[in-house]
Amino acid sequence: MHSCGILRNPGRPSNTSGDRAAELRHTRNRALLLLGFWRGFRGDELTRLQVEYIEVSPGQGMSFFLPHTKGDRQNKGVTLKAPALNHFCPVTAYTAWKELAGLDSGPVFRSVNRWGKIGNQGLHMDSLIPLLRTIFKDAGVADPDNYSAHSLRRGFANWATGNGWDLKTLMEYVGWKSVQSAMRYVDAVDPFFQRQIESRLNLPMVKNIISKNQG
Repeated sequence: MHSCGILRNPGRPSNTSGDRAAELRHTRNRALLLLGFWRGFRGDELTRLQVEYIEVSPGQGMSFFLPHTKGDRQNKGVTLKAPALNHFCPVTAYTAWKELAGLDSGPVFRSVNRWGKIGNQGLHMDSLIPLLRTIFKDAGVADPDNYSAHSLRRGFANWATGNGWDLKTLMEYVGWKSVQSAMRYVDAVDPFFQRQIESRLNLPMVKNIISKNQG
């Protein structure tokens, strides 16, 4: 997944001069992508987010309480967190959508009809997947129909591992309980360990060992 391209352009409003429906959809889609990506949410988790279970700490981050999750066998619920960022910030995107849509309770992500009326119910999985594919297509992603409700989680997992996160840190952040669950989402971004080895060649100790043994 070309994550930065998608996050930068999740479908621009078709009429910035006054099309409220387009503005609402654009703002919702941006929040959907940024929350889904940076939190590593599955599609079903995005559809179950509730406004009253989200707390925002401006400039720091936000927390989400999910009463039920896939791995929560005791139904105790789980609290997850996402950071505020200087770019592509999920906190800013969520706040913008919540304020524009006038949401104070209920589902976070809802339908928006052609007249700009916001639905009372949360998005259903049957509508979320086509919506994600439309967003990917508008962002210029190749083969958007190949993406699914797990693509944002997979995209984040591969972004994280490609930027130096170890598997333990990734599992703790996303909430995976087993290595097997994590590895289903992580592609072989560095199959020959080239990136990891080259990134350590600049360490002084490594340089000294190599230089002393040359020749």
